[in-house]
Amino acid sequence: MSQNAAKPRLLIISQVYVPDPASVGQHMADAASELVKRGYDVRVLTSGRGYADPTVKYPPRETLDGVEIIRLPFSSIGKRTILHRLIGQTMFLAQVIARGWFTPRLVSILVSTSPPMASFAAVAIRLIRRVPIKFWLMDLNPDQTIAMGSIAPNSLAVRAFNWLNRRILAAASDVIVLDRFMGDRVNAKRNVAHKISVIPPWPHEDELESVPRDANPFLERHELADKFVVMYSGNHGLTTPVDTLVEAALRLRDHPTLRFLFIGGGAGKRVVDDAIAKHRPPNLISLPYQPLDQIKYSLSAADVHVVLMADQLVGMVHPCKVYGAMAIAKPVLYFGPRPSHITELLDHQEIGWEGNLRSVEETVELLRKIADTPREKLHAMGQRARSLVDHRLSKALLCEEFLDVVMRGIPRPTAVHATSAQAADTRKQPAGAAAD
Repeated sequence: MSQNAAKPRLLIISQVYVPDPASVGQHMADAASELVKRGYDVRVLTSGRGYADPTVKYPPRETLDGVEIIRLPFSSIGKRTILHRLIGQTMFLAQVIARGWFTPRLVSILVSTSPPMASFAAVAIRLIRRVPIKFWLMDLNPDQTIAMGSIAPNSLAVRAFNWLNRRILAAASDVIVLDRFMGDRVNAKRNVAHKISVIPPWPHEDELESVPRDANPFLERHELADKFVVMYSGNHGLTTPVDTLVEAALRLRDHPTLRFLFIGGGAGKRVVDDAIAKHRPPNLISLPYQPLDQIKYSLSAADVHVVLMADQLVGMVHPCKVYGAMAIAKPVLYFGPRPSHITELLDHQEIGWEGNLRSVEETVELLRKIADTPREKLHAMGQRARSLVDHRLSKALLCEEFLDVVMRGIPRPTAVHATSAQAADTRKQPAGAAAD
């Protein structure tokens, strides 16, 4: 009999999972490995191919940090169009449902919004297995799709998706949202105030480390050692428009020290690559996603990290990359709506600047001002950001709070690994109140 044969099993449904670089998969991996430490047998059903790049293939079965990973075939054909995404999601969810129905020792399901219809699979499995669902919202659809103008608000697809949202919100024993604005939108769909938890996503601190400038090979490799680096790193999507920043960078092409790095992928990256191809500016650099073991070097190369959110998306998306910048003690430059979770962080502490996505002229002037900021002041802003992470937004605090919600109301393992529960008891303030 295997060591896990008597343990209660928790099933995680996520189309992305490590080593895929998507943030949702990394957060799921953090939670899964910690659940293993608490004594659970954790099984993850995920895609066999890369989410952004379906040509990337992963092993069909693997165990990482004690987590059993089953990667399903025919689960992604790329993100080129909504139809491509829909076909990939449908194939993935059909396999998830079939496997979920026959998963032995199942005590609970943890499902997020990757893919957006993953909750359908969780509800279908629950109909047969009658186990609790823990619903972790990383974004909110169809609200996001409507706000971006990709679909009509009264369309059949929107009505069907909202019906599904109401079903999963009713079926879930716990609902976790990323900020209070998202919580308000969720409660407007169905009142779940009695079972909702507000827990921001924690930074990926295991891969993050502040590397000094004089010891950072990334700066040398890209000839940035004597430059002031403004960086946007992560997914370039419709929800994170970089047009204003790119246009401002073009107007600042003759600035002696300012350099703009755009690292990652996504449909929005075309704006950057087209500008480089057309204008050949010396101050714009476009790079692909960096390997996990190299992220500490690339992120540490920035003097300022850019955080973006389209104006109409408050409560629908949550710009998680702000936490990575804060964790490595870097100030942030935020472009997006007010009020939002990010403006509440900026108002709480002097950890960065707030720009205007609607004005290239204002952005140019702000960037000039930022580039003239003494490094001592930049360092102090970064240290305040790091202190905020340490005391209120760390992985240790937020992941602990998250796991307490996931384990609420489900069978406990007979022999549970020691946890940091005592540390949770000594917290001065709930992490969900970090933006208050």
